[in-house]
Amino acid sequence: MPVIEHFDILVLGSGEAGKYVAWTLAKGGSRAAVVERGLIGGSCPNIACLPSKNVIYSARVAALFRRGAEFGVTTPGPVGIDMGGVRSRKRQMVDELIVVHRANYANSGAELIIGEGRFVAPKTIEVRTAEGVVRRLHGDRMVVDVGTRAAIPDIPGLADSRPLTHVEALDLDHVPEHLIVLGGGYVGLEFAQPMRRFGARVTLLERGPQLAAREDPDVAEVLTRQFSDEGIEVVLGAQTLDVTGHSGERVRVRLRTPAGEQTIEGSDLLVAAGRLPNTQGIGLDIAGVAVDERGYIKANERLETTAPNVWAAGDCAGSPQFTHVGYDDFRVIRDNLAGGVRTTRGRLVPYCMFTDPELGRVGMDESAARRAGIAYRVAKIPMTSVLRTRTLSEPRGFLKALIATDSDLILGFTALGAEAGELIAVVQTAMLAGVAYTALRDAILIHPTIAEGLTVLFANEPTLSGSAIP
Repeated sequence: MPVIEHFDILVLGSGEAGKYVAWTLAKGGSRAAVVERGLIGGSCPNIACLPSKNVIYSARVAALFRRGAEFGVTTPGPVGIDMGGVRSRKRQMVDELIVVHRANYANSGAELIIGEGRFVAPKTIEVRTAEGVVRRLHGDRMVVDVGTRAAIPDIPGLADSRPLTHVEALDLDHVPEHLIVLGGGYVGLEFAQPMRRFGARVTLLERGPQLAAREDPDVAEVLTRQFSDEGIEVVLGAQTLDVTGHSGERVRVRLRTPAGEQTIEGSDLLVAAGRLPNTQGIGLDIAGVAVDERGYIKANERLETTAPNVWAAGDCAGSPQFTHVGYDDFRVIRDNLAGGVRTTRGRLVPYCMFTDPELGRVGMDESAARRAGIAYRVAKIPMTSVLRTRTLSEPRGFLKALIATDSDLILGFTALGAEAGELIAVVQTAMLAGVAYTALRDAILIHPTIAEGLTVLFANEPTLSGSAIP
């Protein structure tokens, strides 16, 4: 049996929260180690956030080239797509990020151990490397940050069709002839549009009545219109009955839709139907770490699990599945390890979906406010009212803010349009500061920027006293 190695802090999984915990405590003098199955730095720099936005931008460049004449720019011929080049650009970025991560481990003093890890006793992990070396590690304190993976729904024939997930789709070296996308949420939308812009025929299947099911209907309406204008076939209310064939060759998807049963044939199938936690088979029961009915680790607002001195962070802990939330999970754990009191309670979490136009939101939308029974006022303008969009020829979308009826505080903000992700931070800052929307209305904002649109958005909204800008 291997000799047990002792660490002050031991992390299983090198996601955003876990790696920062290890780096930070190691710099402070603790003996720290991170056990990672293969993705140095976790999903974000390897197979998720950053690679997907890299590919999305390549597709945007292709779309802009096709619009060249609109901007007075002509090209000698039709736009050509080199997916090998797209992939190489993405891979170069990933390789550079891995170098940065390795340097952070070396500079901090935290040890990175690549191998399959599982609990064999409380706060004790056995790691088996690719070379067959077995190590046993014990941590006085532990963090579990093992992330999630793409879910493959239990649909007859789906798993046997060897469908793409976001991981394989990001590494394609060719443009699919006809890509069928199963799921009209965050991942499905972010992949359907660039693949269409690269030249694939794309059919998007969504089980629900609208795209982006968690958003207000006016958001879904704009996205559906944009996708349709780009030549993406959107099928709503699509219940997948079965799948035959193999993705990458020929695949058939049989559906039940409001218009009746139909079969769609394509060359490739991408599944974007949610996420599952990577908590199976790692011995959490042996460690005394409980999970809920969906497999996510049960963690309290301090991210403490049911096992003493074991914390959970990131996606596997049921946190909102964004890298920026993972980083805040790190701050919660760091401060509590230092004797502070920091929790996840009341976090104001923003997000952005990098479709074109971008969709950003922070706080409540109308659907959430109605479900909570919260009274609100709405300020809304089309993006055409923001003069910056005129210079960009990007008129799609709108800005919408929810304002409390009993105060002038902002309850939530949605931006669907050019550079929406950058705009969200402006409103989020105002919400965090607890200032009235009038602070943004009366601010002197740079002209012409997208942020300037906030003065237009709030210009004619009555204040609590009933007065408005004349």
